[in-house]
This record gives sequence, C-alpha cells and structure tokens, in this order.
Amino acid sequence: MTHFDLAIIGSGSGNSLITPDWDGKKVAIIDGGVFGGTCLNVGCIPTKMFVYPAQLAAAGSDATRLGVDVTLDKVHWRDIRDRIFTRIDSISRGGRNYRAEELDNVTLYENRVRFVSEHALETEDGQRITADQIVVAAGSRPVLPDIPGMDLPQVHTSDTVMRIPDLPERILVIGGGYIAAEFGFVFSAFGAKVTMAARSGTLLRALDETVAERYTREASKNWDVRLNTQVKSLAENADGSVRVSLDGPQGPSELDVDLVLAATGRVPNTDRLDVSAAGFDLHPDGRLAVDKFQRVLKDGKPVSGVWGLGDVSSDFQLKHVANHEARVVAHNLVHPEDLRASDHRYVPSAVFSSPQIASVGMTEEEACADTEARGVELALAVQEYGSTAYGWAMEDNTGFVKLLAEKESGKLLGAHIMGHEASMLIQPLIQAMSFGLDAQSMASGQYWIHPALTEVVENALLSLKTGAGS
Repeated sequence: MTHFDLAIIGSGSGNSLITPDWDGKKVAIIDGGVFGGTCLNVGCIPTKMFVYPAQLAAAGSDATRLGVDVTLDKVHWRDIRDRIFTRIDSISRGGRNYRAEELDNVTLYENRVRFVSEHALETEDGQRITADQIVVAAGSRPVLPDIPGMDLPQVHTSDTVMRIPDLPERILVIGGGYIAAEFGFVFSAFGAKVTMAARSGTLLRALDETVAERYTREASKNWDVRLNTQVKSLAENADGSVRVSLDGPQGPSELDVDLVLAATGRVPNTDRLDVSAAGFDLHPDGRLAVDKFQRVLKDGKPVSGVWGLGDVSSDFQLKHVANHEARVVAHNLVHPEDLRASDHRYVPSAVFSSPQIASVGMTEEEACADTEARGVELALAVQEYGSTAYGWAMEDNTGFVKLLAEKESGKLLGAHIMGHEASMLIQPLIQAMSFGLDAQSMASGQYWIHPALTEVVENALLSLKTGAGS
C-alpha cells in the first residue's frame, strides 16, 4: 500500500490541481483512459477544430445570395482529421510524459480505480493507494441507447466518430441535443447526407423554446430531421451499410446509411468507481453529490479530505465549469480555514452548429415562473440580427437576441442568442449578469461600436423598456 498527500482520479481538469503548493509532496494521478480527459481528446477542442473548416465548407450557400459565387471543390477528410489529432495527440502525450517522467513527486497510475473506503483506493491491477486528500474528477462518457444493433462496427459515439478513416456519404444521427447538432452540421457541411432522429418535438429541447423552435426550423432546411421519432433497430446490409428501422408520426419506415452516430447524452463515471464502498451520496442521475465548496457528501455531510469536480459531480457538462471548480478545489485543498464556494449562478453554454447558439441564465418558461413566484413583472425583448446595419450587410434573416429581465430593476435573468458568432456576442451579457449591471445602464452607459454586430445586443437591451437607469 502506497500513501500520498494527494490523489487525483482523472487527468482532465483534475490535472491542473498540481500547483506549486504540492512541490515536495507526494501526489498520485490515476486515469485508465487517455491522458488529458474528455475535452482535449474527444470533446470540445477537437470538435471545434472540425467545426471551423466545416464553416468554411458551408460558406458558399450564404455567399451566393450576396452576389458572390463560392464553390466547394473537395473536402479532404483525412487531412483534416490528421491535422487535428496530430496536435491533440501530441499535447496528450506531452502532458502524460511530464507528469509520469519529469516530476519526481508525482506518480501516474494508468489504470482504472475503485474506492475501498473513504480514503483508500484500489487499481484494477490490485495496487492499493491511500491519501490524505482525494479529488474525484473522473468525468463522464457517452451513453448508448438500448437499441438492437448498437454493437455494430458502423455505430459510433463522439468518442470515436472523429477518427473514422473516410467521410461517410450517408449518416444517421440519433439524438437532438448539442452533440447531435454540432456533428450534424460538420458532416452535412462536408457533404454527407444527414438524417437526424430525435424523440422530442424539437431539437435542442433543453434550451429556450424560441431558440429550439427556430433552430429546428433552420436545421430542417439542411438535414432530414425526423422529430418524435424512435430508432427501433439497426441491421447490417450485405454491402456493409446499415438498415435503420424507424417509428415516427407517419408510422414505421426504413433507410440505409453508412454510419450511425449515437448522440443521446453522457453519464458520469461514478459507476466505475464503486463509490458505494465509501458510502458517498449520489444524485438520482448517478452524479457524485458535493456541497458548494466541492466537498463530497456522505449522509448529507461533507467528507473531510474528499472532493469532486467536473462532469462526475456537476450537472453542467461543460469544460469551463470543470475548470472553475478545479480552481476552487485547488484553493480549498491548501486553505481549509478559508474555503471558497463555486459560483454556478450564471453558467453560459454554446452550441457550435449552424446557426450558432449561446445561452446564459433562465429560459422564458423559467423566468415566467420565477417572476410570478416573486411577484415582479417580467420584461422580454427579441431583437433580430437583420434589424442592425451589420445584419443588413449579411442579409441575415435567422439570427436574433432574446433577453429576459425584471421590468422594474432591469436585472437580467436570461440571455439567448442564435446566429453568427453567438458565443462571442453573449459575453457582455454574461458579464452584466455576473456583476449586477442592469439592462439600461449596460445599454446607455458605454459606447457600442457602429456598425458592428454587437449593436444587436445594444438594441435588445434598449428594447427591454425596464425601469432602472432610464
């Protein structure tokens, strides 16, 4: 049995916990997967490296209506893939080698691990580890729906689909969330025929209703979107393609595709850690229960010296949330007398599809319920991209900004943007919410560059007609 001052389960955001505070102390990193975690290897970074060339490939469809003929000659899938993963794999190897070979005080265990008790672990090859402090940052993984044929080699998840050898001609995407939306865009922009089967009545149904409805309408122009549809089974054809049996509003149907992407969500990796042996609390969805200081809970009370962060414990499966929680845990590990709490008040998210989407705060449904419960009035504004000078330049007829605020105070409750560079346009709204700036003060108390697209945010704020700052 080997004892450590700190043991970290997971090499994603958990890797950043090894600050200079741990120099000269014994630290273990335990990860049975690829070093660097989900975001680096199979998540946000490589996916966005695919999205950018996909945007270039799709540019021609917008250019024609502006009087510029742009044609797509060829998509070199293998060149794109190899360029991306040459960089990704090099970063992963470099991080792994630094921790495993260059730091004398750090031991890397490239094994899966399970809890034996609160402060004791056992690797799958039988090594016992104890530690004064344990951080669980084991992440999440894609979940496969229970459908006959899901074990076919033509079926992929986001973990594997980016490394396929060739671009498929026909692809079925199962699911209607952000992973489905991003990969649907990438593959369709590169020339594949995309069919998307979603069990719900809209795509991105977890987002604000206006966003979900408008996005679904736009996506349906480019893909074969099958709403309220279930995939019943998959079967391999003689030519290596896959016969898909569907059941939707029009009844049963079949189609043949070359590849199936299961994009039906992710599950936390707590079930692989045997946390029940330590008695830790779990949420109904399997997430590890933690308090505001990221301390793991047992019978509702924090366990001394055990912490959780990222997808394994957070209901925000977002890298920027995991990084924030890692900074909190890094502080709390070495300052037990001055604990900091994680700030999950205004967590933004983005969907890098076409059109792009960004959101922060409450949806309209949530804001209506919130303001009604508190006895205050809700202010709402929807501003179209096409109402601004830059929107005219783009001839944009799809993008919009939707804002929700308390009418009297002007406090922003939610912001939702769909359109060109939505993930960047939303940042000043996140800042306003985080630092308590009311809508009118934000709109009138600073210059907005004309004719930049940010004017659509300015005009949306002014359209709220709130009381504060007027």
